[in-house]
Amino acid sequence: MTNHALKEWAVAINALETSKTIMLLRKGGIHERHGRFEVNHKQILLYPTFEHQQPFLLKPEYANLVIPVTSGWHPETVHINSWAEITDIFPVSEESVVNALLPFHIWNEYFISDRLKWKPRQPLYILLLRTYKLPQEQEIPYCTKYGGCKSWIDLDGPISLQGSQPILSDSIYAQLVGQIRDIVSDELYAPSI
Repeated sequence: MTNHALKEWAVAINALETSKTIMLLRKGGIHERHGRFEVNHKQILLYPTFEHQQPFLLKPEYANLVIPVTSGWHPETVHINSWAEITDIFPVSEESVVNALLPFHIWNEYFISDRLKWKPRQPLYILLLRTYKLPQEQEIPYCTKYGGCKSWIDLDGPISLQGSQPILSDSIYAQLVGQIRDIVSDELYAPSI
């Protein structure tokens, strides 16, 4: 059971759930604790967001999957279909390294350049996620405390992870992680979890 959730674009969560990627790129929301991105939980629910999705920051095959919404819009209920174990975290500041990872994620070169330029003294964090499909979709009511530009939220009630199935097999996941580690070839950032 967990109530810890990572807020992420719905299109990115869909890519994780359909084995299109195992990677997220994060610098954090505006309202992050200590002003920078941190990972405090290894197992997290994947909470889809819609408001700030920008098609022009995505590769073409993902851009057309974005459902446009007006500023301030949120669903009455949130559908949680999956959770993930964050297996690796790499801080990267070199644009060339992040560009070499283009085949492994859903964002385009403009997104990478934009993220690296925002708060330039802080690295871009590459998160590798082993995603699991919940046995049954969980529908939770939206609460205003879930809103805002923050990466992490705690849901009002915990969701059981029992009976979940991994999206990728152990061997395929390990192979992808190995390929990404070879590209990053940087010191692994170990969060205090």
